[in-house]
Amino acid sequence: MRNQLLYIVTFLLPFLGIAQDTIVSPDNNEYEYYIIQGDTIPRDFIGLEEVIIFKKLKFDGKEDRRRYLILRRKTRKVYPFAKLASERLTELNNRLDSIEGKRAKKKYTKIIHKYLEGEFSDQLKKLTRTEGQILVKLIHRQTGETTFDLVKRLRSGWKAFWYNTTASMFDISLKEEFNPKEVEEDYLIEDILQRSFQSGILKAQETALDFTYIELSNKWKDLPIEKNKE
Repeated sequence: MRNQLLYIVTFLLPFLGIAQDTIVSPDNNEYEYYIIQGDTIPRDFIGLEEVIIFKKLKFDGKEDRRRYLILRRKTRKVYPFAKLASERLTELNNRLDSIEGKRAKKKYTKIIHKYLEGEFSDQLKKLTRTEGQILVKLIHRQTGETTFDLVKRLRSGWKAFWYNTTASMFDISLKEEFNPKEVEEDYLIEDILQRSFQSGILKAQETALDFTYIELSNKWKDLPIEKNKE
C-alpha cells in the first residue's frame, strides 16, 4: 500500500507543478529534493493533507441506526454555531488585548454580545433541548471553555449562574464538557464531525481539547457502531 501511494504521488508531481532534482551538498553528498511551482525554496519532502480511512458503519438494529442518524442531523445543525463562537471568541480576545482600560474593554464586550445576540438569537431559540446540549458540548470542543465559564468571564458570575439555572429548567447544563475519551455519545459526535469534515459537509476547525480521532477510534473500536466510511 505504501509503495502504491508513493507511485501515485510521484506520477502526479508534474501535474501539480512539482519538479524533482538532485542537489550536491558541501560534503559532496547528493540529495533528492523538490521544487514546487511558485516556490523557489527546495524541499526534501512534500506535505500531504491527512486523510482518515473510515470503516463501514455497523448497527445492532434499526433503532440504533435511527438514533445515530438523528444525532448526526443535530450535530451537523449546531456545529456551525460552535465554530462561529470560537472564531468570534478569538477575535474578541485579540481585540481586548489591544484595548486599554476596564471600561473600554467592558464596552467592547457588550458591543460584540449585542451583535451576536441580534444575529443569532432567533436561530438559537429554535433549537431543541438535545440540540442545545450538543451545542454546549461543541462550544467546549472548539474553545476549550464551557459555555458557563465563557459567560462568567465575559459578563459576570451572577449572569452565568442565572443562565445555568434557566437552562437547567430545560434540562440543559451550560457547564457540560465535551469528553469523547469517556462519554460514548461524545465519541459518536466526534466521529460524525470527522466524517462530515472529510466529505466537505462541514468546514473543519481544530478542537481546542487534547485528543486525536485515531486514539478515540482505538479506544472505542468495540462499539456496535464502528468508525467508518458512510
